[in-house]
Amino acid sequence: MSLPRFNVLVLSLSIGITSVMVGCSSNPKKVVDTGPQSSEQVYYEKAVQALDKGQYTEAGKQLEALDTYFPTGRYSQQAQLDLMYTKFKQGNYAEAVTIADRFIRLNPQHPQADYAYYLRGVANMEQNYDGLLRYTSLKQAHRDTGYLKVAYQNFADFIRRYTSSKYAVDAAQRMQFIGQELAESEMNAARFNIERKAWVAALQRARWVLEYYPQAPQTAEAIATAAYAYQQLGDQESAQQYIKLLQANYPELLKSNGTVNLKAARHQASLFNRFSLGIFGRSAQNSASASSEVAAPHSVVPQAEQTPAEQPKRSWLNRLSLGLLDKDQQN
Repeated sequence: MSLPRFNVLVLSLSIGITSVMVGCSSNPKKVVDTGPQSSEQVYYEKAVQALDKGQYTEAGKQLEALDTYFPTGRYSQQAQLDLMYTKFKQGNYAEAVTIADRFIRLNPQHPQADYAYYLRGVANMEQNYDGLLRYTSLKQAHRDTGYLKVAYQNFADFIRRYTSSKYAVDAAQRMQFIGQELAESEMNAARFNIERKAWVAALQRARWVLEYYPQAPQTAEAIATAAYAYQQLGDQESAQQYIKLLQANYPELLKSNGTVNLKAARHQASLFNRFSLGIFGRSAQNSASASSEVAAPHSVVPQAEQTPAEQPKRSWLNRLSLGLLDKDQQN
């Protein structure tokens, strides 16, 4: 059977156009690297000027060129420090971490290596809060906490190495905040397991909090949860050990008959808070979120940094508008 003449013409044109397109795509226009366009010093001076003006895209362009063309030059190490700061300010936290890792690996004895360790932790911390949810009061600990765990280890490693660093106090405060978030994550899982009557799983979560985050605000709930879980498992001897702890430290969490009052221990948010997805009805303590302010590596005096606990309380209008409206109340 032969094809109609019109169909043969269309088929021929289609094959011809496809062949031309394939030929063009297989021969892309080559981009020729003509090498450095200025001296090492000029690249760095332009980068510093752009950083001072807050022009991070331009600063990144100059610093990347400097890193490419003069990898062992006079400004190479400082350029890497400035580049990781630039990526951080642009919100490119993953790349900031990569640059910090490389700097630490290649320059372990550098006088500003502490800055690389510190910024790596802050960048990993920010990756946990990146996205629209950072502008609301939703509990970040009820989401994935993988980056927070990495950041916690980053800060622990940093403080172990640089106890007298000018960033050590802020790092310790961030560790405390992350510890509270991780403890809340564990207790959130424990509450879920209590609801499904998975007593062993709930007990493991509670004991994890008591062992690794004993100073967290969730300690009281963890003790009460452990006591309650042991009671449900029929281990009254172990349950009494935790009940004695409650009697000595948190007697208000025990009912008049001596049983555990889990509802009081949980300090659950009000129904109004739940229906508003966390925007209303939450205390100022739980409304805190991580700060992304860090000083530039070339600054003599670090910029003032707000730790999560020091963040101003934001109004409901500011939260509903994702931080765009009612900004005056934050200053």
